[in-house]
Amino acid sequence: MSTIEVYEPAMCCSTGVCGPDVPQDLVTFSADLDWLRSQGGAIERFNLASEPIAFTGRPAVVQFLQLSGSEGLPLVLVDGTVAMTGRYPDRDQLARWAGLAPVPAGRPELALAQNSESCCGGSGCC
Repeated sequence: MSTIEVYEPAMCCSTGVCGPDVPQDLVTFSADLDWLRSQGGAIERFNLASEPIAFTGRPAVVQFLQLSGSEGLPLVLVDGTVAMTGRYPDRDQLARWAGLAPVPAGRPELALAQNSESCCGGSGCC
């Protein structure tokens, strides 16, 4: 199974799913990550604000940031190779990269990810 790494822009908490104005793409991506992990997928997520060392320790990430800056994030690596930049992958892409079966139609678990208490203990961020 492949290893997926997601390098994200600076956010107030590790997932970005907190506070009063949560972008839907982060809610969806967080649910997709939970799903991938529940299927045994190997994925790591790095936030520029809280884990800058993770960014400096990967030559592909350093080169990307030198060319595109943090405005180009998120950056997704699959087994160390750049797979996607500038947006979050969907569940089908994550499943394919992880070597999992295609995703069945319908995604009712997304509603569960909209609970802002999953990040920052319900206190909000920033």
